Amino acid sequence: MGQQELDSAVGDGMRAMIARSGTERIGTPDDIAAAAAFLLGPDASFITGIDLLVDGGVIAAVRSGS
Repeated sequence: MGQQELDSAVGDGMRAMIARSGTERIGTPDDIAAAAAFLLGPDASFITGIDLLVDGGVIAAVRSGS
């Protein structure tokens, strides 16, 4: 998601969703890369399967109605 989406017809809804998230910002490619690097690194050596949401807390906010 980027500026083009925020400037579109659904931009207000997206801004509201971002404001309710835990981080109050749009994720970056570096955020995704950090999660991938962790999963590929030695600290994740005992992880054999996971559903990892890298969304800044958006899903949690939507589910809780915050």
